Amino acid sequence: MILRQLEYLVALARERHFARAAASCSVSQPSLSAAIRKLERELNVSLVRRGPQFAGLTPEGERVVLWAHRILADTDALRQDVSRMREGLSGTLRLGVIPTALTAVPLLTTPFCERYPHVRVLLTALSSREIARRLTEYEIDLAMTYLDDEEGFGDVRTIALYDERYLLLTPSDGELAGRRVVGWAEVAALPLCLLTPQMRNRRILDAIFRHAGAVPVPAIEADTVSALFAHVGTNHWSTVIAHAWLHMFEVPDGMRVVRLERPAREPRVGLVVSTAGPESAMARAVLDIARDLDMREVFDRLAGEQLT
Repeated sequence: MILRQLEYLVALARERHFARAAASCSVSQPSLSAAIRKLERELNVSLVRRGPQFAGLTPEGERVVLWAHRILADTDALRQDVSRMREGLSGTLRLGVIPTALTAVPLLTTPFCERYPHVRVLLTALSSREIARRLTEYEIDLAMTYLDDEEGFGDVRTIALYDERYLLLTPSDGELAGRRVVGWAEVAALPLCLLTPQMRNRRILDAIFRHAGAVPVPAIEADTVSALFAHVGTNHWSTVIAHAWLHMFEVPDGMRVVRLERPAREPRVGLVVSTAGPESAMARAVLDIARDLDMREVFDRLAGEQLT
């Protein structure tokens, strides 16, 4: 058994198509098929359901794919560790981030790249559910996400970065713009623009609204923070923002930030790395950087500047 055979099987499981899997591995389809057949002979078990088209993996194939993810991740960690000992950290950092935390990522990746100039950062915006899956299958080195995620992460190590505080962004001439603090039930009655219910941030907000006895009915729902800011910039709608977003997005002209009543519990955002196998040198390096950061102070200061 060689690593390349396992890589081909993982690609086939991901692409669910022989030609696409071969293309993703930069080999011909006959070469990929032959390598997987050889792996089946070595394991003495059928891994792929074959027909006119790819028909899926056998139960044994699904199990081997799980082992393949772990073996390939361990191999990558080994290479990184040895490379770091020889010439410093190099390679690719695979970082998954929930969309609502993308504004905070530069505070982490900038000092990381300054310390490790030979590392390429592959940043992918992922849902919290997809992050949980990719961590389990070793498809990312670590993630920035909600630490109290509803899906759960399994065996992980975490470092908290900041608690997400919520603010009302509303037209300067709106009925709540002159208030020092507003309640969630009052906000629910405004013409709103919010993220979609498929996003974890929206589900958190909906729970806070329900606790206040209110149900928001947004006029517009979007799946990106930038889309929210684009719409409220027309001064027609209000929205609820996380204070971390102010690090990237300025308050649009004609809009004002107002403090919201703080919920009993604010969601915590941080780094998550799997502990199911050897910790990669990449993940270890990022965690070292994170320990020296104070994102809470940065975001609290930005929010304070807008609220004064």
